[in-house]
Amino acid sequence: MSEKPKTVLLLSGGVDSTTTLAIAKQHGFDVHALTFRYGQRHDIEIAAAQRIAAHFKVAQHVVVNIDLRVFGGSALTSDLEVPKGRSLDDIAHGIPITYVPARNTIFLSYALAWAEVLTASDIFIGVNALDYSGYPDCRPEYITAYQHMANLATKAAVEGRQCLTIHTPLIHLSKAQIIQKGRELGVDYALTLSCYDPTPTGAACGGCDACLLRLKGFAESGLTDPAIYRS
Repeated sequence: MSEKPKTVLLLSGGVDSTTTLAIAKQHGFDVHALTFRYGQRHDIEIAAAQRIAAHFKVAQHVVVNIDLRVFGGSALTSDLEVPKGRSLDDIAHGIPITYVPARNTIFLSYALAWAEVLTASDIFIGVNALDYSGYPDCRPEYITAYQHMANLATKAAVEGRQCLTIHTPLIHLSKAQIIQKGRELGVDYALTLSCYDPTPTGAACGGCDACLLRLKGFAESGLTDPAIYRS
């Protein structure tokens, strides 16, 4: 019996990363999940990631502590107000204040380091370039460039023992298509948390970009969002 290929998967606890986890498992990967406590105001998402990792019985789940509040520059890592009630057209254009400078570059670099230690040649990340908030580190050209860099950056790659592939199975899907795919794979979205500004108990605000895109996705997929929202 052949051993399953190992992969490092970035798991935030939201819809996209959870669906990506289900896809990685469907494809037969032995998933090592990586979550970050980076000073985000919505750090309750870490508990969601832990629930999801346990539900999917991943091989290993590591929560890494870093503190991007030392730099700030984002409504997620500072006292800046999280935008609420933006139109979907506004969300689709420009880069909002919820962008965390270089976040995916930082996260992928940790994933790259762990992948080398695990002798894994695959990383999964749930970035999306359709229904998203315009973040530059979610674009296909960014992922292509990072993968090229990654294969120049490690001892394993230089010695020919690793050729890294970064998998982005959601990158060209709408939020509705992502949710439909997840439902086909049996994902329980009640486990997930998407909100940028939830209550301490995890109730979603319903007005931030993440909530609005989530609600749009469930509405367009014809499904009821199981998330709990503030009354």
